[in-house]
Amino acid sequence: MNKIRAYFNETSDELVNKVSWPTWNELQSSALIVMIASLIIAMLVFLMDTSFQFIMNLFYGMFK
Repeated sequence: MNKIRAYFNETSDELVNKVSWPTWNELQSSALIVMIASLIIAMLVFLMDTSFQFIMNLFYGMFK
């Protein structure tokens, strides 16, 4: 039981005193970067899907 208590005490000490938490401005800028990157990746996937669908329609259209 003492080992479990020591584990939780050390864990809370590390989270409070040793972890460097980002500031509010750093969080906002990181969130903005993630949103922009997600939108760019989503657009790339959409373009690849649309182009693949167009190519497959052309390919299957040859056999009608």
